[in-house]
Amino acid sequence: MLAGLLLSLPTPTLPSPQAQSSGPTEGERIAIRAERIILRPGVELTKGTLLLERGVVVRVGQDLSIPEGVRVVEGAVACAGFVDPWSSLGLDPDSVGDLGASAATRSIDALDPWLVPAERREALLAGVTSARVQIARGALIAGIGALVQTTERSEPSVVREDACLAGSVGVSRGGRTGDIFDRAGEVDRLVGALEKGKRYRESQVDFKKELETWTKAIAEKLAELEKDFKKAKKDREKDEKDAKEKGKEFKDKKYKEDKKPRRPRFDPDDEALARAVDGELPLVVEVHRASEIRRLLDRTAGFDRLRLVLAGATEALAFADELVERRIPVILWPAPMGTSRPDEYEGHDLALAGALAREGVRVLIGSGGGGDAQELRFLAALAVGHGMEPAAALAAITSAPAAVFDAGDRLGTLEPGRSGDVLVFDGDPLDTRATLRAVVSRGEVVFP
Repeated sequence: MLAGLLLSLPTPTLPSPQAQSSGPTEGERIAIRAERIILRPGVELTKGTLLLERGVVVRVGQDLSIPEGVRVVEGAVACAGFVDPWSSLGLDPDSVGDLGASAATRSIDALDPWLVPAERREALLAGVTSARVQIARGALIAGIGALVQTTERSEPSVVREDACLAGSVGVSRGGRTGDIFDRAGEVDRLVGALEKGKRYRESQVDFKKELETWTKAIAEKLAELEKDFKKAKKDREKDEKDAKEKGKEFKDKKYKEDKKPRRPRFDPDDEALARAVDGELPLVVEVHRASEIRRLLDRTAGFDRLRLVLAGATEALAFADELVERRIPVILWPAPMGTSRPDEYEGHDLALAGALAREGVRVLIGSGGGGDAQELRFLAALAVGHGMEPAAALAAITSAPAAVFDAGDRLGTLEPGRSGDVLVFDGDPLDTRATLRAVVSRGEVVFP
């Protein structure tokens, strides 16, 4: 475990008297009082109160009156629950390692509510209330990732079952990563799949236009026939009479309708790729070496709507300007040296998160795609210890992943309308000496 390598995060303990609550009741409203309420990283409220009802934040402010009977939780600092943007928490292990996924394979289908409940409990007790979970780590195309809320219940709480499309290039598979030409070929194959998705979407757009044109032409023809109906009837009667007088067979003039356009064949994989090309889904690509990052950036430059996200990004600092210009976030796993990781992390620098953030790159911090989501706070603190600003590091595990995966209106901040995922500490959230005193998930106090 990572926590054994440096200063360990304190294990959640029974709260001090000032953090004690009046006793849980299912469905009860909750009030959280704190000396500091971090509404979003960089925006705070001093001596404030949060009111939660029906699982969401309903009011935030100072001097709020608390109705009688509302459960009260108190502490020094409150912030939004942590969001792990790179996890496999709760997923079937075989699916996590499956390299046979296609673009349409859904991670949500591999979520097992009965699998290792102790891991989910540990993650909750460490403040991780949501996670982006992904199957097929290491696959060129890893399918569709899901954003779920951590829960002890048998049924998962799904925020987005289609949070992203994911893939990887130059990542160890079966103990090897291939040479530079193999890895360049992987970039080309991934981009080729995107181009196929683009052509698929173009065929759908063309079909829609052709169908609209055909429908309009048919409507105009019908209107014309309706208008000329009386004249056409007289002409028909005359033609029929002339044919009879001449002893010829009368034949009706047949109306020839333009052929209706044919709908393109539906392909679920191409549809998933097309959604990524259109920007409907972020595309998360795990990539580490400068050569693959350069090739990936060059080959995807022509996809105007693509929302690319780099994961791992070990040698990404040289490309910071382009990442900022193209608004490409990165997900980092700033684990200390000595942690068991693939060799593509050989050049990893713990100062990378801070360096990229200072250049203006949006940085997210994740637990590396494994089941160790409970280490997330420790990893963010580690980034702070190596030069990342505390507000940026807190954003990297709260508001930033929520925004990148299209859940900023539900997770990552403590504004009214957001999910009631709240953490209460006796000190700063990223100070490893501070104790996590209370965890509220979806408006329910799960600890203490």
